Amino acid sequence: MDEKQPNAPHASLTCTGRVPKANARREEPRTKGRRPPASARAEPSGNGAGAARPGPSGRLRSDSGGGGAAEEKRAGPQLYSLVEDPFLHPELKGTACTSLPGQHLITAMAERMFGFKTTSWELGRQQSVIELDTPSMTAEQMEALEQSVNEKIRERIPVTVRELAADDSEVETVRSRGLPGDHTGPVRVVDIEGIDSNMCCGTHVSNLSDLQVVKLLCTEKGKKNKTNLVFLAGNRVLKSVEQSHRTEKALTSLLKNGPGEHVEAVKRLQSSVKLLQKNNLNLLRDVAVLIARDFKSRPVQSPLFVLHRKEGDSEFMNIIANEIGSEETLLFLTVGDEKEAGLFLLAGSVEAVENLGPRVAELLEGKGAGKRGRYQGKATKMSRRGEVQALLQEFISQQRDEA
Repeated sequence: MDEKQPNAPHASLTCTGRVPKANARREEPRTKGRRPPASARAEPSGNGAGAARPGPSGRLRSDSGGGGAAEEKRAGPQLYSLVEDPFLHPELKGTACTSLPGQHLITAMAERMFGFKTTSWELGRQQSVIELDTPSMTAEQMEALEQSVNEKIRERIPVTVRELAADDSEVETVRSRGLPGDHTGPVRVVDIEGIDSNMCCGTHVSNLSDLQVVKLLCTEKGKKNKTNLVFLAGNRVLKSVEQSHRTEKALTSLLKNGPGEHVEAVKRLQSSVKLLQKNNLNLLRDVAVLIARDFKSRPVQSPLFVLHRKEGDSEFMNIIANEIGSEETLLFLTVGDEKEAGLFLLAGSVEAVENLGPRVAELLEGKGAGKRGRYQGKATKMSRRGEVQALLQEFISQQRDEA
């Protein structure tokens, strides 16, 4: 790819380039959770020859006239841009311009202040994460690091980009994980004056003051006894404040109190819900007992008892089965949605349940298991309960005829 400003020292957001039509496609790395695969994870130090982070290009054109930079990959000296839209979204460019140098600054200060080395980092869609080689980080350490990082931003420290020959002895003094074996050409180095010197091919600001502010949000337990430090930089901090304010305003309206009382109000609501759930469960148990006793009090008991209750649960069905407790009666109980997913219980004689249980599960398109005269499981087609009832009636009729 030919770039109009291949050696632009800072955020070259207006440079253009041409890519072959065959490469005009989008290929996004698949990520899940805080720890993306190595192919999509940005390492703590680049090499100026293609790392897993947004490249410096701001606009690309393919031979067909379309294709915005979605990702850049390196194969030896060649740089390939996988594209879809004609322009990079301004938000993506702004995020890359602040989050990447923000990571450089946080990484350098964390190592300088506490000896915490960065082992990898992720430029996420909403937040960015730095993996630190330490089992833990205290709240005091995080506060001190945030204060120090923002002090450097306010000091307006210059950020410069330079290129070194691969065999230059100064390359050995630059923070990096080393050059790949197929690297050719010069090495791109990003310097934060007096703080950090690091190999990197990404987009950077010309002065730390352009970052505006960095906010360290929290730490999370990482893999292999490491710590993930979650942070925001630049415009992302402002957007986070805006979102928090909208949420706070909505909660104020819903809870009918001020922001300082939101937590206590939610705790009270949670306690009320738990109490209501407990009362509801006790009432449901009482209903189950009454249903069973009503059946048992009938002068003539039917050989088949069928019941569906939408708000019931597995315990509700088992209480009824325990209370009736007769192998002479075949029980088919269901709870949940009347047409879709729910739970079922078949109870009766061991022989009948062993014979009918799997067939009931099949009709309801569910799965179940049973022992000692009970077969219960989950169903996905509760709308077929009528077919199950017909099957049970037919079985009872056959048993009666054989007797």
